[in-house]
Amino acid sequence: MKFSKRIAATVIALPLMMGSMSAMAFGGGHHEGKGMMGGKHLLRGVELTDVQKDELRTLREENREEMRAGKDNFRTQMMAERQQMQDLMLADNFDEAAVRGLAEKMSQQQVERRIEMAKKRHEMMSILTPEQKAQVKENMAKMAERHQKRMSHHG
Repeated sequence: MKFSKRIAATVIALPLMMGSMSAMAFGGGHHEGKGMMGGKHLLRGVELTDVQKDELRTLREENREEMRAGKDNFRTQMMAERQQMQDLMLADNFDEAAVRGLAEKMSQQQVERRIEMAKKRHEMMSILTPEQKAQVKENMAKMAERHQKRMSHHG
């Protein structure tokens, strides 16, 4: 019985955690202007032309508007799905098919959001020259290295 309770807790908690992570990754919250590219850190040391700066600014503004437009709808939908999952957990009998269907639906939505985010990042990166992309790649490697060190100190 303990095992199934653990699974139920995971089924409820996982979409909640994934939802908040995707919101942060998608540029929501206090760092809205730079969230799309993982922060300004990626562009550190990259010399952008004025044209590139304008293009990136335009894309960021468009993305911000899309985010604002879809945020309320996304939040409403997520809250409804959480409620459905809670109702399933509190039901007299465990309905595996219903839980599986809802979990798959929530997972698929997460996949779609990640694809959309990757598409927008790709669009922004396509503005850069090969040399600038190499600098971004180097910055990404440095960030990953710092993250790895941080994780090993906490572990």
